[in-house]
Parts: sequence; C-alpha cells; structure tokens
Amino acid sequence: METYFDTLRTGLEAAGHDTRLLTSTAGTAADGTAEYRAYGTNARAPQAVLQLLNPFAAAKVRAAVREYEPDLALVGMVEQHLSPAVFAALHGITTLLVIGDYKPICPIHSKLLPDGSHCRVPAGAVCWRGGCVGLAHWLRDRPRYGLLRAGRALVDRVLACSTWLERALAEGGIDAEAIPLPTPPPSPGFVRKPADHPLFVFVGRLSREKGVASLLRAFARLRDDAPTAELRLVGVGEERASLERLARSLLLGESLVFRGWLSQSEIERELAAAWSSVAPSLWAEPLGLVAAEAAVRGVPVVASATGGLAEIVAHGRNGLLFPNGDEAALSACLSEIAARRAFPDGDVPAAAVREVAERHDVRRHVARIEEIRDEITDNDRGG
Repeated sequence: METYFDTLRTGLEAAGHDTRLLTSTAGTAADGTAEYRAYGTNARAPQAVLQLLNPFAAAKVRAAVREYEPDLALVGMVEQHLSPAVFAALHGITTLLVIGDYKPICPIHSKLLPDGSHCRVPAGAVCWRGGCVGLAHWLRDRPRYGLLRAGRALVDRVLACSTWLERALAEGGIDAEAIPLPTPPPSPGFVRKPADHPLFVFVGRLSREKGVASLLRAFARLRDDAPTAELRLVGVGEERASLERLARSLLLGESLVFRGWLSQSEIERELAAAWSSVAPSLWAEPLGLVAAEAAVRGVPVVASATGGLAEIVAHGRNGLLFPNGDEAALSACLSEIAARRAFPDGDVPAAAVREVAERHDVRRHVARIEEIRDEITDNDRGG
C-alpha cells in the first residue's frame, strides 16, 4: 500500500495536482521521500497500543492539515499503524479510504484459518474460538474495531483494490467500490532479457500467507527435471529463518537465493532476467500488485487462482494459474515454464501486456479519483 500511495502521488502530480505524502515510520516512508512521518513500529507490544490509538499519527495529520490545507485526503492502512484516530483529525476534509487487505474484516488480515483453508464466515467470537487469535487479542480488538467502524462513517467513500476484495468487504458489512490500483510502467531503460537458464522470481513478504514454503517444495520437485533452474526470493519477513532451514532440508543449495529487500529499480532488474514471476499465495490475495508489475514488463506470472490475482493473470495468456496451496499443480506450472511449453518465446504477448497496462494505468486511476471527488462535491452542493 505504501508503494501504491507513492505511485498515486506521482500520478496526481503529473495530472497537475499538488500533493503531500504522510506515512508511518514502520516502513520506508516511500524510500525516505514522504513529506510527513508519524511514529509507528512493527514491535508487537507498542503496536498493540498504537493500533488502538496512535496520538503521534493524529497529531501529525492535524499539523499537516493546518499547514497544507488539502482539498482531498486519501487514506489507507490505518488499521496497522496510523490507528482510527486519523479519521477525526481529517474532519472537514473530503476523505477517501483505500482498503488493500482483509484487516477491516479479519483480525489476522488474511482470512486464512490455522489449517490453511480459507475462512468463509464473518469475524466475531469465532475468531478466537477457532484458534485464529487468542482471547486477549480478541478482547483488545473489540474497542479498536468499534473505533474503525466509527471512523469509516466519517469518510466520503471507501475504495477496494479489487472486485474480489469489494465482494469480501460487502460480506463483512462494508460498502466499497472496486478500483484497480495503478502500477508504475517499465522504466525508460528497462530491457527484457531472460536468463540463459530457468529463473523464477518471488517478490513479497516472507510470511505464511504468501505460500513461500510451498514454493520451495514445488521448486525442489522441479529440479529433478530442470537441474539448472534457479529461484530468487525478494523480500523480508518473519519466515526467513524457517525458510532457510527448509531450503537446507530440501538440498536446494545455490539454486535458491535470498535477495532480501530490494529497491524498485533492483526488482525491475530481477524481473528483466526472470522466466517467470511467481505469486504462490495460500490466502486469497486481495489483488497482488507484484503480478501486475511483472505482467506490464512482459514477464509471465505463475499465480494462485483464488483471489484478486486472477483479475490480473489470465491463464495461458499472460501467465498460469493453479489452485491455492496445491504444490503439485504449482510445480507443474513451473515445469511448463522451464520446459518452454508455456510461453516458448519467454515473453507475454504484446496485446496481453497492453491489457494489464491499460487496466492498471496510473492516469486512468487518477482520472477515476478525480471523478469520485467531483461526484462527492456535486452531492454536497445538492447537484
């Protein structure tokens, strides 16, 4: 979501709008370019308090409003770091809330049950009775979700990152409009040059719901038929150590490379050489911008089929889809790519690239934001 807001800022400025970006300090602050930064942390103990009420965020938003006097505020990820306090701080400003995951309707944000299956019921006491969260966590969330509901009542419109998420939010009682998120186009110097051996690239958090462990096991199967294949993992997360142990047990050796956190330009270089980008999510990914980033660069995408990824990846056209969590099917998709049975030229057809690029074009996204702002203004005037 931080990448989204940074991309949106660029698009708004290109359309002639003056913008400012406020982030928490828990992330990169848009690679240090955010004009305002409110204290946030990924440490669990203080985060538990700040998710309920982050006074630093509220104060920073109020200061930004006084100094900048915005006509429109676009807000996201308040559940994780900024807290519901920012809604009141934006009182009197036309506000759009952009939702990018299940956190408003799921206390663990993934709607992924302990057994790996997808949750099909609304949040409630079932969340702790079913073992997704402890009782203390569930009790702490009661006032927080009450504040979030009250905060959403203050915003003028709620936007969802995909049609899939729009439906899920509706089931949870939140009315939202799906609006495809923009992805930056290839940089002027981008040149697609697939490696001389099968190379697969994963970009994302190293966390359970992203399915990286499943990817490692599927890749290990592939290497029986494609011993020169290589897998690179781009990202950081709490599963790094366990994934390293798994890689050793699978004897992946130098065929697996942990690249850690990379800048956007470095990720683009990884994609330039990749035979495929892989998005093996166990959860129903709300969207999966990494798939769009690969697709607009002509890189085939292997992705799980349930969730928003299927709104980007068309099977056989710009990638391959497999059932979430099905490691044999994932390995088969990797094999199709490695053997050049799928995408024998190594690239996505130009027409398929254009389809994704147009759908996720930042100018199109900004135009819709402008339309929504005008609709709200007209309604306020009684037009």
